[in-house]
Formats: sequence, structure tokens, C-alpha cells
Amino acid sequence: MRKIDVSKIRDAVSELCLKANFELRGDVLKALKASLKKENGARAKGIIKSIIDNAAFARKKRIAICQDTGMAVVHLEVGQDAAIVGGTLKNYINEGVKQAYAKGYLRKSVVDHPLFRNNTNTNTPANIFIDMVDGDRIKISVSPKGFGSENKSAIKMFKPTSSIEEIKEFIIDTVRKAGPDACPPLVLGIGMGGTFERAAYLAKKALFKSIDGSDSDKYTKKLEREILRAINSLGIGPMGLGGKTTALGVNLLCEPTHIAGLPVAVNVSCHATRSAKKTI
Repeated sequence: MRKIDVSKIRDAVSELCLKANFELRGDVLKALKASLKKENGARAKGIIKSIIDNAAFARKKRIAICQDTGMAVVHLEVGQDAAIVGGTLKNYINEGVKQAYAKGYLRKSVVDHPLFRNNTNTNTPANIFIDMVDGDRIKISVSPKGFGSENKSAIKMFKPTSSIEEIKEFIIDTVRKAGPDACPPLVLGIGMGGTFERAAYLAKKALFKSIDGSDSDKYTKKLEREILRAINSLGIGPMGLGGKTTALGVNLLCEPTHIAGLPVAVNVSCHATRSAKKTI
């Protein structure tokens, strides 16, 4: 049994919160640069170039890529042979988020109750998800999830007899309804299977995958590309002002489900799809 002190997890979460807010992911940046070459219109090209320039400036100056520095989503893959010692895991994760948002002068956007809406002034609590896996390591992934795009997410409980074309149309229609409000070009996380809440979790988790398809099997990669092509044919374009690039990537995660159900969730993410990972 390998012992891991919670202070190491706190420090890793703090480091990753800053990294994710300051440094646009390599796969997203690569997709932006590729889309710049594909666009014909001056306006679409200009917007994408501004996004790329903004990312470079944020990385160099160590400032936030976007003013919405998100609600922290912290995903842990905990090896079952690791023993977490020294304190309460949840408290130390939140302390790591708190420290990072103070140190990085990041906007604090979390309220203590969905109706009373008093700002916690720490950007905590974080949304924490834990999966148990083999081994004695802990893989920590952090994503600051902005709500301009989060608000455009959707879930639907399909009949088990529903066709893949019906599911595709739901996903495409979610993007169509989002229009310019989610700050395209977008990245979509799609969760399919499980139960109502599990599908939403899978959609969120899918956003951590690389959008180059390297983490997908052959069938999933084919489906992701088909959906991406259909979305980009909508012509919504960068910032909703028209163009070929409405989405940069589509990531799909599937799990087993009940014989009577087919849950599908779409988690919409903006061009500033941010995350960072570390294993301790």
C-alpha cells in the first residue's frame, strides 16, 4: 500500500488550476491553427487568429485565457492500492482550488446556493468526481468549466429503439440552439449510456479527452467525425458570425445501460476548452 499525503493532492490541484486557466491545451490549439487554414472568410479567419493570439498572450503573461475562469471540475482516478493520508480529501482539493484562484487573481464565480446566490469568494466548492482504478497512483485532471457554454448543454432520454440518426439530430440541434451564445468554435463532450446522471457525467468526462481522436476506438472515432462534419456544415462559425468552424472537436464516451433506456447527454464547451492533468 502506497501512502499519499493529501497535501500533495492539494498542491497538484492548485498547480493544475493555474495551468489550465493560463495554458490552452495543445490539441485545442492545434485544431484552431488547422481551422485557420480552412476558413475562407476574412472575418472568420480574423476571429480564429485573435483566439490563437489571445492564448499565446495568456500563456506568456500568466493570465487567464478567458474572464470566465469557470467552476473547477476535479476528476481523480485513484489507484486502489493507494492510501490517502493526512486529512480529508474533499477539504484538501477545495483548499487547492482556493489557493490557486487567489494566487492567480482568477475570477471567483461560485455561489453558495442556486437561489440565494451569495458568492463564496473562493471559487469553491469544486465539482469532484472520483473513479477507482488499478495501481497505486492518483491521476488528477482539472478543468475550469465556463458557464456561457455550460448553460447550453442538454440531456435526452431516448427510447432504446431510437436510431443513431435521431441521436445525431439531437446533438446537432443542441449546437444549433446554442448558436453564438456558447462562444464557438466549440468542443462537445457526449455521454451515452448509464443512467440519467451517469450520461451527464460521461459527457463532462469526455471533454478531458484529446479532440484528435487518439483516445477513441475505431467506431467511436468514425461517429465523432461524422457529427463534427454535420455541426460544421451549420455555418454558425467562429463567435456565431459565419464560417466553416462551428466546432473544433467532438468527444464521445459510452457505457452499458438498461434494456429500456438510452440516455444521451451533450456537454457544450467553448473555444477555451481548458484542462490539465498530473499523476502522483
